[in-house]
Amino acid sequence: MSASPVLLVASSGGHLTQLCSLRPWWQGRERAWVTFRTPDAEAALDGERVHWAFHPTTRDVGNLLRNTWLALRVLRERRPSAVVTTGAGVALPFFALAWLLRIPTVYIEVYDRIDTPTLTARLCRPFTRLFLTQWEEQRTFMPTAITVGPLL
Repeated sequence: MSASPVLLVASSGGHLTQLCSLRPWWQGRERAWVTFRTPDAEAALDGERVHWAFHPTTRDVGNLLRNTWLALRVLRERRPSAVVTTGAGVALPFFALAWLLRIPTVYIEVYDRIDTPTLTARLCRPFTRLFLTQWEEQRTFMPTAITVGPLL
């Protein structure tokens, strides 16, 4: 196990499912998760270290502030080696603060947005060290990205 964990951040549902599909990569690493407390997330992350985020995140300034405070606390306590996300809104405060703390960030664009970037990808772009796409077509809006192929 590494000295500092990888922090995996995603909204529950499909975003979390895509991060869970990376199990062969993360299962041998120390890790912690940030997601919303929903029945599917609780089932998927049973036995994992989880920090429950506040939702909804869309147009909810109060929850953005709560998640920013959560991000500051988790990043300072865990000092992760990297922050990895597939989105959505919960990722922004973690990426912005990770960037300020010089913690590497990896953004994986979701598989179902081929023609245009997600709002979260556009917002997190300035704070992203490594941008990965699941389809070559996604590189039209993220030319410096690396295509890794579909996660699901």
